[in-house]
Amino acid sequence: MSAILNLLRLSWTQLTRHRVRSLLTVLGVASGMFLFTAVETLQRSLAKATEQTAADTTLVVYRQNRFCPSASRLPEHYADEIRSIDGVRDVIPVQIVVNNCGASLDVITFRGVPDDQLAKFAPEIEVIEGSMEEWQKRGDGALLGEVFAQRRGLKPGDRFDGAGVTVTVAGILRSPFPQDNNVAYVKLPFLQRASKSGLGVVTQFNVRVNSAQDLKPVAKAIDERFHSDAQPTDTRPEKAFFAETAAELIELIGFTRWLGIGAVLAVTALVANALLLVVRGRVKENAVLRTLGYPGRAIGCLVIGEGGMLGLAGGIAGVGLSAAFLRWQSFTMGNEGQTLAIQPDAAVILTGIVAALVLGILASLWPAWQAVMQPIVKNLRS
Repeated sequence: MSAILNLLRLSWTQLTRHRVRSLLTVLGVASGMFLFTAVETLQRSLAKATEQTAADTTLVVYRQNRFCPSASRLPEHYADEIRSIDGVRDVIPVQIVVNNCGASLDVITFRGVPDDQLAKFAPEIEVIEGSMEEWQKRGDGALLGEVFAQRRGLKPGDRFDGAGVTVTVAGILRSPFPQDNNVAYVKLPFLQRASKSGLGVVTQFNVRVNSAQDLKPVAKAIDERFHSDAQPTDTRPEKAFFAETAAELIELIGFTRWLGIGAVLAVTALVANALLLVVRGRVKENAVLRTLGYPGRAIGCLVIGEGGMLGLAGGIAGVGLSAAFLRWQSFTMGNEGQTLAIQPDAAVILTGIVAALVLGILASLWPAWQAVMQPIVKNLRS
């Protein structure tokens, strides 16, 4: 153990002897890991929004063959018929108004819900600023998701106008579900009047079922119930609904995977090139160490230690800066009324740092082999 610590200490000494070269390498690695972390955050945020789990019990009832919220119009009285279906625990009518139905980085989404059903339907919502009572008291009150409020710089008491709707911020809410943190909740009648959709007409119904096993049979029963009506429905699990309506957004994010691969290759090539230059410039020093009794594997470990340190330092810098930047900017991507919060979590940060360390070690294997295979006598003569 002490031998390993001594080698690591010597690796650190070698790096600090050439500070400019080491700093430039670390900055290059940090740049690559900044991009890698941003891509991983996008991918992980998308996975959370689309991958179904056994805990998912929410269905979305939408107008058949409609995608943009402005085109989906369903009678509000459908809620009573949906409640009568076996397996349904609760139903909430929702009116949605967005400023842009296409893929966008700056999407404003209003959700109109009955004020007496919000707390019952979404008990996980926590009002962290303002109050639920203030929202219920004001006709034009809005509960803003935490990320939405941060992105717009809004606080309770502020007036806000978006998508043709003017509201007063009554509170800021926090939810474990990313969708809730990126929208503004208002009263259903208010949004129906403000959007001129008409009272008694909503965009969709969110349906809670008793268990995940009830999702498919309940969805089928709902669509069969309204199949012959003037406004037929298309019912899907919430995450499947997001995956289908935001297909353009998902395709765009899928392309970023190639950017992540490019960042990984760039980091590997950068560290490998830097260490090859180090090995070629240190042939005499390595020969002296071998003469003093250091075995070849120690020389190899010395180079690998330098690669790991360069990768780790660059990874911590790049991942940390990327995470701080994404949290500060609070980016949100939207498509067809669905929003995707781009927020890094602990798993993404840890993955990025570990990946940088592993890449640094892998990139140093070939330079380490070159250092081990150098002939001692020839190097001493050089």
